Amino acid sequence: MSEPTLIVVRNEVNPESEYHCDALESLVPNARALNFPTGERPDLESADGVVLTGSTAGVYERAKHPWIDDQLVLVQELVEREIPALGVCFGHQVANAALGGTVEAQETTCRPVEMAVEDGEPLFDGVSPIVPVAHGDVVTEVGDGMEVIASSDYYHAFATRHRDAPLWTVQFHPEFTSELRERLEADFGWTEDEYGFEDVTAARVVENFASMVAGNMGTTRP
Repeated sequence: MSEPTLIVVRNEVNPESEYHCDALESLVPNARALNFPTGERPDLESADGVVLTGSTAGVYERAKHPWIDDQLVLVQELVEREIPALGVCFGHQVANAALGGTVEAQETTCRPVEMAVEDGEPLFDGVSPIVPVAHGDVVTEVGDGMEVIASSDYYHAFATRHRDAPLWTVQFHPEFTSELRERLEADFGWTEDEYGFEDVTAARVVENFASMVAGNMGTTRP
């Protein structure tokens, strides 16, 4: 079986914060990256799967960032065509918003947190329940067709999955490692208390997603 072609949709609007997109892209095998805020758009005819990155923009800032409207439409098309997709942080939020969910601003959380995951969810195979987060927005109501597959003590819709289409979303950052600790401390006030990066295996999420995409190759899309 050939390796799937995965498109990484980079969503960062601040050039000084693009390191998280770089780190996520580095985890994606056979990645083809594009910069969505600058007008680049994916060719879905050549895509086996899509990864939506995080962003310092808010989903509700559509007047300030008109490209967000285009990404809402992109998510709807991914669902309609049943193209596998993984949304990370902002990607988690925009995917749920595209399907009628609600995203709201809350206090910034930037630390390792513990999640409780749904049994048997392949996205989390081999993934420690301790995962790194850096976000101020949260999904307060999931989109139509979306189901919660992981929660934390402060955030119910911490990760979601579409019940029919191959769409998964996570609020945490699989790409965050100890190598980014200093940047996270400077930019978002990263703290470690009960847990640290030594407890984290979140990068496996991207590996698991890529494996699921590979298993989806060759299926017929509507």
